[in-house]
Amino acid sequence: MPPDGKSDMERIGVFKEMGYISIGDKYTSFIYRPFNDSAYKNKQMLLGGTKSKCGLQTGYFDTQFKRIFEREAFTDPVRIDRQYRILQAKKNIGKAFLPSNGEKTTCGMGTYYGTFGGPIQAMSALQIPRKQNKSAGKNFYTNPPKKGSGYGYPDITLSKMVSYSSDPYDRAKEMLKREITAHKSMLKGGAFRLNLHPNEYFDGNPYKFDKPLPPPKKIEEKKHFAVPFKPSSPSKKAGGMKAGAFDSYPTYSAEPYGTKKTKSVVANNEVKIFHPSPGPKSTPIKSIISLNVNKAVNSTNYNRIPSVMSF
Repeated sequence: MPPDGKSDMERIGVFKEMGYISIGDKYTSFIYRPFNDSAYKNKQMLLGGTKSKCGLQTGYFDTQFKRIFEREAFTDPVRIDRQYRILQAKKNIGKAFLPSNGEKTTCGMGTYYGTFGGPIQAMSALQIPRKQNKSAGKNFYTNPPKKGSGYGYPDITLSKMVSYSSDPYDRAKEMLKREITAHKSMLKGGAFRLNLHPNEYFDGNPYKFDKPLPPPKKIEEKKHFAVPFKPSSPSKKAGGMKAGAFDSYPTYSAEPYGTKKTKSVVANNEVKIFHPSPGPKSTPIKSIISLNVNKAVNSTNYNRIPSVMSF
């Protein structure tokens, strides 16, 4: 490890940094390096700016306008086509080819009149001689047929008649009973039941009553008397006293406390009487439907809202 700095492993992660191909020149930063020296040395090319286009030759590299075709003559395409057809016609040795006779017309469908090949043998209407068809003959009979349609008639099919076998009515029920008894005989104990069987409540139902209910109470029927009740003597009329009451009229007793005198209201013109403010008065109000229409439909969106009436 050098005494004045870090080792190569700490700096760049290698055991030893190899030497570089140089002659010991000092490193110069790219900021101080010269770039494109010829751009600012000696004379540079100066442009004179663009020229505006006009009818003259100025603004172009050539001093004189040069045409694409010079001294060309007027050409007529119709005349050239006519001359070409005349040259082609001179190449013909004789006259135009004409057939010796006109074309022949057919006299109906399927005829070969007027054709080069004539009739075709494969397509002729003549019948090809064939061998006489011999029938295969009738099937042989092993036994005369049995009478009957097959439904409800026994012993008329190819197979033998099925023998009768008894089928008890409760056979399935008896087989099920045998299986159940055989299954129970193989069991060693009762059914397995968990103590965690789900219940309706965490604790017992407080409203459940297991004891038998007492017999219902008999409601005594009220006896209706046919004869109305009549008092022994007629009632007394209260003539401003307790003559018709059970107790006698109470004696007079003086009031222990004096009566409180109420103060009379004295009219005072200086003190103003308080009058509450009147409530709100009724005014004409627009309906809620018209207010909603005015809010939903305005001058900016009236043309985008579909109309209700189809007209």
